Parts: sequence; C-alpha cells; structure tokens
Amino acid sequence: MAKKTAKKINRRSEILQAAQKLMVEKGLTGVTTRQISREVGCSEGALYVHFKGRVELLLAMLEESLPDMLEPFRAVEEAVGRNTPQANLEMAVTGIYKFQTRLAPLFAGLFAEPKLLLAFRRSLSSQNKGPHLSIGAVASYIEAEQKIGRISSQLDAKVSGQLLVASAFFRAFVEHFFDKPMQPPWSNFAKELVAIVLAKP
Repeated sequence: MAKKTAKKINRRSEILQAAQKLMVEKGLTGVTTRQISREVGCSEGALYVHFKGRVELLLAMLEESLPDMLEPFRAVEEAVGRNTPQANLEMAVTGIYKFQTRLAPLFAGLFAEPKLLLAFRRSLSSQNKGPHLSIGAVASYIEAEQKIGRISSQLDAKVSGQLLVASAFFRAFVEHFFDKPMQPPWSNFAKELVAIVLAKP
C-alpha cells in the first residue's frame, strides 16, 4: 500500500515537472494535457487521477514554485543585526532576482490565460500569499534594522522594499524579453542598487 502511494506521489511530481519543462519550451498557453502525458509517458487519462483538468494541473505547477521564493526572506529575517545591512539586502534582492529569472516567463503567460489567472489569484488570496509579501518582507527587515540603529530612521522602509523588489523583477523581465543579460553584471548592479537605497535621504 505504501509503495502504491509513493508511486502515485512520484507520478504527480513527474507530471508537474513535465508541465514546467513544456511551459519553458512552448509558453504557458501552448501546454496541453496531451503533450504533458506524452512527456511523462502515461495516458492522458492518467493525469486526471491527480488533477481534475488542465487548469488545476497548471495551478499546482505554479503553486509548487512558491516555496522557492520564501527562502531569501527567511534568510534576511534571520540576518537582522548580523553581517551588514548592505550584504543582507544584496542577498535578499539576489534571491528575488533568481526566482524571477526562473519564473518570469511563466507568470507573464498567466495574462493570456484569464481562467488560470483568476484561479491563481484566488489560491494565493486563500493562503495569504502573493508578490506583495516579498515587498513586505524586505520592508520588515529594514524596519528591524532601523530599530537597532543600523539603517537610517529617515529611510522609508516600504518605498525601499518596493524599489528593491521591482528592480529585481524588471531586470529579470528585460533579460528574458531580449534574451540576453543586462549590463552591468547582476552582482555589480545589486551592490549599487542597495547602496543607493541605503544612502541617507
């Protein structure tokens, strides 16, 4: 019984991995259940053992990616009072950039799939998740450092959070759009970006 359950769980994971692979190759709107089943090596009907349909399958694929985005926020939350604010914010914004680099094409494709976009919005809302949390996490870190005097109290934490997260997202988007890295290299860009944000008003 345990082996059967494990196999079922593994097959679900294989289906989601295949869906993500096809999404990268064909775009979100180009992914069909037939293509996914062919990629996995199972019948199309086997997909419905795990998912009610294409929208639920693609929604699960989107939700599987969310935990990866939480890692840089957990790390920066634990870094309050340690290292330097410059280094900590560089770490956070780099984590956001890497996440967005991997998933920007997927999220962009959502706007061509109104039904899936609505389902994803509802799912995020019900779990109290979403892109706004990344801004809140960075702002909370800045506020925590302000309380212990390591960041100027004159800095607007919420605006700074928006600036850092938006810059990481836009850079990832532009690099995907033109299919080439921007200049200066990310490490230099992140260092300068954080330095500008932390400069006293």
